[in-house]
Amino acid sequence: MKFYFSLASLFISSFFFAQDYSKSVNPFIGTGGHGHTFPGATLPFGMVQLSPDTRVDGSWDGCSGYHYSDSVIYGFSHTHLNGTGVSDFGDIMLMPTMGEPSLDNKQYASSFSHENEKASAGFYSVKLDRHNIDVALTATTRVGLHRYTFNAPGQANIILDLNHRDKLLMGEVRVIDNRTIEVLRRSEAWARDQYVYARIEFSKPMAITRVNNNAFVPAKTTDTFFAGSILALSFSTDVKKGEIISVKVALSPTGYEGAKKNMSELTGWDFDKTRKAAEKAWDKELSKIQITTSDKDKKTVFYTALYHTMMQPNIAQDTDGKYRGRDNEIHIAEGFDYYSVFSLWDTFRAAHPLYTLIEKKRTADFINTFIKQYEQGGRLPVWELASNETDCMIGYHSVSVMADAMVKGIKGFDYGKAFEAARHSAMLDHLGLDAYKKNGFISIDDEHESVSKTLEYAYDDWCIAQMAWLLDKKEDYAYFMKRSQNWKNLFDPETLSMRPKQNGGWKKPFDQREIDNNFTEGNSWHYSFFVPQDIPGMIEAYGGKEKFEAKLDQMFNSDSGTTGREQADVTGLIGQYAHGNEPSHHMAYLYQFVGKWKKTEEKVKYILDTFYKNAPDGLIGNEDCGQMSAWYVLSSIGMYAVTPGCSEWNISAPYFKDFRINFEDGTSGNPHRDMISSTFGMDLSETGSEKRFSTEFQAILPVPVINAKSKSFQDKLTIDMDANNLSNGKYRQPVIFYKVDGDTDFRLYANPFEIDKSTTVYAYCRQDLEGQNVSDTISATFFKKPNNYTIDIKSKYNRQYAAGGPEGLIDGINGSDNWRKGDWQGYQSQDFEAVVDLQQQRKVSEVSADFLQDSRSWILMPVKVEFYTSTDNVSFTLVKTIENTLDPKITDTKIIDFKSNITPVTARYVKVKAYNYGPLPEWHQGYGGDAFIFIDEISIR
Repeated sequence: MKFYFSLASLFISSFFFAQDYSKSVNPFIGTGGHGHTFPGATLPFGMVQLSPDTRVDGSWDGCSGYHYSDSVIYGFSHTHLNGTGVSDFGDIMLMPTMGEPSLDNKQYASSFSHENEKASAGFYSVKLDRHNIDVALTATTRVGLHRYTFNAPGQANIILDLNHRDKLLMGEVRVIDNRTIEVLRRSEAWARDQYVYARIEFSKPMAITRVNNNAFVPAKTTDTFFAGSILALSFSTDVKKGEIISVKVALSPTGYEGAKKNMSELTGWDFDKTRKAAEKAWDKELSKIQITTSDKDKKTVFYTALYHTMMQPNIAQDTDGKYRGRDNEIHIAEGFDYYSVFSLWDTFRAAHPLYTLIEKKRTADFINTFIKQYEQGGRLPVWELASNETDCMIGYHSVSVMADAMVKGIKGFDYGKAFEAARHSAMLDHLGLDAYKKNGFISIDDEHESVSKTLEYAYDDWCIAQMAWLLDKKEDYAYFMKRSQNWKNLFDPETLSMRPKQNGGWKKPFDQREIDNNFTEGNSWHYSFFVPQDIPGMIEAYGGKEKFEAKLDQMFNSDSGTTGREQADVTGLIGQYAHGNEPSHHMAYLYQFVGKWKKTEEKVKYILDTFYKNAPDGLIGNEDCGQMSAWYVLSSIGMYAVTPGCSEWNISAPYFKDFRINFEDGTSGNPHRDMISSTFGMDLSETGSEKRFSTEFQAILPVPVINAKSKSFQDKLTIDMDANNLSNGKYRQPVIFYKVDGDTDFRLYANPFEIDKSTTVYAYCRQDLEGQNVSDTISATFFKKPNNYTIDIKSKYNRQYAAGGPEGLIDGINGSDNWRKGDWQGYQSQDFEAVVDLQQQRKVSEVSADFLQDSRSWILMPVKVEFYTSTDNVSFTLVKTIENTLDPKITDTKIIDFKSNITPVTARYVKVKAYNYGPLPEWHQGYGGDAFIFIDEISIR
């Protein structure tokens, strides 16, 4: 008996369960807390997400545009993201009002009560208190339908405001007639250049009564064309008490003609018919998994979770197949449907494996979309949004989705082209990949989030190897299997953890609980078990099954406190396990690989019981485009994919004992209960591992560790080296070969040695003196300081941004514009002040200090910088003041050398004082928070 099952083991029948599954959906789940979901009307994988906007400021808990704690609605827009961590979308916002229209959102906004609010799959309604207007919303795939009931007579207005949330680059409104307008909203935010076209039709004639724009010529209400980077209009008519005005809004990514064609999805104005069609569409999709339970809350949680997995990716082509490609050109999808919104760092883990079960056709469409984005944009998507690559998060997890589909036999896309795209994306030289390919890992010196990127690249490389194996590309298979072992270069056998490396050695000090820029949204605990491609190898590195189990136990039973920076994503903690963020999602299932089924069962049940509720705060963390819910769906039916890219599934005790999966081909099935129950208590590492983790490749030797007290030194520096041996006595200790600048050949390392000048050291490991198994070659560079100055920093830097300590400001090593690598010192909520001791009186003619600005990250240039000199460190004389001239609104990362030539003066001490910008202004997304000062190098001549 194996610990996994494949779909071939399912009992097949043609039974189809027709029920009103949509009635078990509660769209308010996740709209509170940090779930970041929205309650509005949408169809499965639809282009339109028509939902209320209670936040238009881009705040973190307002990422979806709505938060359950709010009591004011600004309008109803047609695009929303489901559970992400960045605000975007919110396009084409409409708001009904009464009386004299205002285009000020503080004036047209209305209070509302949750008592007068309803939501279900494909439907949303609310009463707007300000003018007693009842709003109801529903949708087709590409069209949103509004129904406004005005409960008092008078002038009714519909406000169209294109300025909110993100930056409007250009807006257009074209008046076709008194019932029809066309709209373009081109904007910049997370998606740097997003196009949304819309055709808006009113059910009765409307007159333009007010316009606000910033075009060269002020607009008049009688104009038929309006444009500007500020644009809002009101459309008005008289209404009787109880009169209804309906509005249809068709979207298109390609143009006005596309929006006009898409409007054909919704003929007429029958709201109830459209709502029922939406519910029927949801019933069809949700029927793909049938569960039986008497617990209504659990049923609601399950079907809402399944609903959330089907809200994206979103169809991104017109009814005629036209779409906007990654090259910003218009193309036609032939033989597939083109989609957008791929949160792949999240969804490769559970959502896409779920789609391989119940959305095979869409899985092929997603992959065809990936391939087109590779052809049109030069690489596979990482986090694609509205034909833009946001480059948010890490890895190239498109390859996980493709490999998983290929090993499961899903057809409908070109396997060869998929492999070509995967290999190309893995061979690029950006985002740390150049160092990864050269050294076998990424260090702090190379790229921020170095540990997470190394581990996730290694997993993705394993996925590419599986693709190569299927296509009989043996050389590629061997190459990527070798790369897939690069995790070994960051596994520290002393601390039993994935640990950052810096300049050839382990980062010191090291705290496994610390959240910093060496990890993606987490700490070492959250990444020390991410080797899904080689779990037996990981268990061996930990010292065997017992030590691996003990480390898992330690994680789940540790104190839940973290150190380092605050990370809002780290929620749902069980010890150091964080269910509220994706890197932890597979960990409960790892007990199975050492035969501890019961521990997996206990942990999974606890998570299902505790972290998913039928309430607005019913999600423990960001929904993240269906991933949080996909974990629930799969785990609750006793299935999980610890290793996407492998054809088998992990199984556990199903939460819902009676369930059935209805497949697209009309068959249905349920894993045999006997199969599930009989596997408990077995030692899984002795059963299915051979099939999952092929050993038909050469195991790598980890690179050596180069140790030194610091990166810079005054007179001499001692260098020593260790072989990072993960074999636990299985093989002899590897030997190290090294050389330094000036050497032509490598020599055997035997003992520590000293250097007395700036030097680069190179080293590699060999299994033995004659062995062919050789590690990658690494290097470390050490700098002899240009002087013997010391520094006394009066301010207190943030531990996350220490630049190696105080001496890092006068070591002659300048930080790059990638401040996340740790080369800069950061000071928040305070001015910076430090005194440099030149050790003796000298003639000083030039003083300078480097500062960095990254406005999006709250790092702003100091308001001004002052330089003082002194002979006694008591009395200081101001010699120069330099005012900042860089606009704080500039979002590109900038480095400025505040440099000044001064009249030569004799001094021993030089004081540098930089004045903090202070609280962030209202225009900043972090409004109310305090700015950082980032400083790196102080130079005195």
